[in-house]
Amino acid sequence: MVTGIARKNIHKGKLMDLTFTAIVPLLLGSVGLFALFRLLQRMRMRAYLQDAVVVITGATSGLGKECAKAFHAAGSRLVLCGRNGERLQDLVQELSAKANHAKNIHKPFTVIFDLSDTKMVVSAAEEILKCVGHVDILINNAGISYRGTILDTGMDVDKKVMETNYFGPIAFTKALLPSMIKRQQGHIVVISSVQGKISIPFRSAYAASKHATQAFFDCLRAEMEQYEIDVTVVSPGYIQTNLSVNAVTADGSRYGVTDKNTSEGRTAAEVAQVVLNAVGQKKKEVLVAGLLPSLAVYLRTLSPRLFFTFMASRARKERKAKDS
Repeated sequence: MVTGIARKNIHKGKLMDLTFTAIVPLLLGSVGLFALFRLLQRMRMRAYLQDAVVVITGATSGLGKECAKAFHAAGSRLVLCGRNGERLQDLVQELSAKANHAKNIHKPFTVIFDLSDTKMVVSAAEEILKCVGHVDILINNAGISYRGTILDTGMDVDKKVMETNYFGPIAFTKALLPSMIKRQQGHIVVISSVQGKISIPFRSAYAASKHATQAFFDCLRAEMEQYEIDVTVVSPGYIQTNLSVNAVTADGSRYGVTDKNTSEGRTAAEVAQVVLNAVGQKKKEVLVAGLLPSLAVYLRTLSPRLFFTFMASRARKERKAKDS
């Protein structure tokens, strides 16, 4: 005779078997669907980047150089831009010597110009269109950083940073935009910064240029939607590059120091892969930063008074460290 306790145990066992039988197939099916989705995503991304004409500014070092490697590996047809022709040719040779060169038969094309010279920028765009016909993806990467106090910084320094980080990229974008609109096809990418969303003490000129960049390309995204042209803004935190070393100071001289935060940042290769994926997936915006900078971005919006308190405290600490 089956007791009440035994009957409950049998019922519980059947219920567990039923639950197991129902849930496991659902879980396996979900995993399978996700794997299929990722596979289709990779295939679509590969097709989008393969043979695409990709223009990269600031390609001779740091993130620009790593982006060149990443997009070359993806089979893109590269146009590498920079101020130093010798270093551009060194990069071309390096890419040509890669093991995967058989997958990319396109020899990179190089264009030498200075982003801070608007006339050179327009001429460079004309040269690119003349030589390669069209541009599928433009990556505005080149830029310059800054360190100094607002009181000590001359207007010539503010203008220099804005010319390189803001006016140069928008002039280059505007010069290439008509050809994209004519084809109803194109993708414009800009490497902004977390400092395009929040302002950090003693980075006024840099933060201002990146805020302007963020605003311009947000507007551009909305205006280009009717032409089916994509716009992606990538906002990295600290990256292990020479950006701080080459930064200008209040008097216009070279900073010449690698900041601790910079040395502890992400590698340029890691961020380049994020850029590649963002372009391939046609993301509108990507924040590439650690937990604290990411929280600061949201704090600036949700609790501005608290954010301002933190920034004032940071300014006091940095000033004290500099004076000691």
